[in-house]
Amino acid sequence: MSAARSSSGAPGLALWLGLALLVIVLDQFTKTLILGYFQLGDSRHVTSFFNLVRVHNSGAAFSFLAGAAGWQRWFFVALGIVAAGFIAWMLHRHPTQKLFCFAVTMIMGGALGNVVDRLLHGHVVDFIQLHWRGWYFPSFNLADSAITLGAALLIADELRRVRRGG
Repeated sequence: MSAARSSSGAPGLALWLGLALLVIVLDQFTKTLILGYFQLGDSRHVTSFFNLVRVHNSGAAFSFLAGAAGWQRWFFVALGIVAAGFIAWMLHRHPTQKLFCFAVTMIMGGALGNVVDRLLHGHVVDFIQLHWRGWYFPSFNLADSAITLGAALLIADELRRVRRGG
């Protein structure tokens, strides 16, 4: 039996963890590029609806708790590590549920990508800015995108499971 496949023939834990690692590496690579080529606050117009920017977020999604006294850094680091451990356990327990495993793998990779930022910099580096006719969506990064994709797929997987009746 291959380490990448379970005895049921489903992708194994090693494959899912490898995919999460790939998300982390791609996330950190893009953030390294932004840190190398942009100063804090810089913005470059790319299209009529998309800019590359350099923003630092010490909070969570939509800068939640960004104004806190600093404790949030360690809270979000601990939360990300605990979530990753729980997700690894779920991946081990449900190896035949491919969409579910892919979804939680994206969430784990994204969460750990942002944990790396918090450990290295004390904040998360965001660089994707979407806008339309004067309205700006809060800046985000590839880790956030992976988390969002994973959450959407997790909802889709649950809806599919409910429709099947189990």
